[in-house]
Amino acid sequence: MLKVLFSAKSRAWDEYQAPLNAAFAKAGLDVDLSRDHPPAETDYIVFAPNGPVTDFAPYTRTKAVLSLWAGVETVVDNPTLTQPLCRLVDTSLTQGMVEWVTGHTLRHHLGMDAHIHGQDGIWRDQISPPLAPKRPVTVLGIGALGAACGQALASLGFAVTGWSRSAKNVPGLHCLHGDDGLRTALTDAQIVITLLPQTPQTKDILNAERLALLAKGAFIINPGRGPLIDDAALVQALDSGQIAHATLDVFRVEPLPVDHPFWAHPGVTVTPHIAATTRPETAAEIIVDNIQRGETGRPFLNVVDRGLGY
Repeated sequence: MLKVLFSAKSRAWDEYQAPLNAAFAKAGLDVDLSRDHPPAETDYIVFAPNGPVTDFAPYTRTKAVLSLWAGVETVVDNPTLTQPLCRLVDTSLTQGMVEWVTGHTLRHHLGMDAHIHGQDGIWRDQISPPLAPKRPVTVLGIGALGAACGQALASLGFAVTGWSRSAKNVPGLHCLHGDDGLRTALTDAQIVITLLPQTPQTKDILNAERLALLAKGAFIINPGRGPLIDDAALVQALDSGQIAHATLDVFRVEPLPVDHPFWAHPGVTVTPHIAATTRPETAAEIIVDNIQRGETGRPFLNVVDRGLGY
């Protein structure tokens, strides 16, 4: 019998215990899923960075650490973690991100806020937005989430540029890479969506210099990672009118402190890290599939490259 340790908060255990056990049974795996397996007896760890396991050295029998989160930046540099680390790539998580990004892109593209918050009895000028092909959109990060979001927007007619550190080819997107590509991707962009992983190379990738490259009155949508944006530079760009509005789902400190200037700024929409939520039913199937792969000698899926950090 395989021993699988569940290392996450109590709430996650309540949500995942039944779906994981159902997925194990469906896969024909004989598994003892517990929160209390001794390290020397643990075959796999189902892991969240906010769970109790922080020292992986005693887990000498463990074949893989299977993350419940898409982001692994808080654990990837853990020197005790020598086992394969697999991040979560879930179709439900991707679908949720596509819906959130598309909704907020259309909100800004169509200028919905002016009508939603302008019900004051005055029939204002009938100013129509440009059609989607005339609205340049740039997606920073075209991995699984960024590519799906970019393609969804392209299917609506938006002219979408996707940027990545190394060269990629995503059908439907104009793909750029590297430092020169980043400058080109940002220059005159009217909507920028950040879906990069958090690494030393991506920290503050949207700084004052790069925000100045965007079209005046551009929109920022960040469901990726908080440190991708220089907070002070963003506030300054909002105050100057260079950026018209920023919709932010992720932050350097979460929950966002009550005294943070984003809360009170009229040009910022704060959402509480809800853009892409992991669904236990589908995530459980992905985790169990990886365990089955490990037990049948097949390579694990979505193994993190420690050098790249994702």
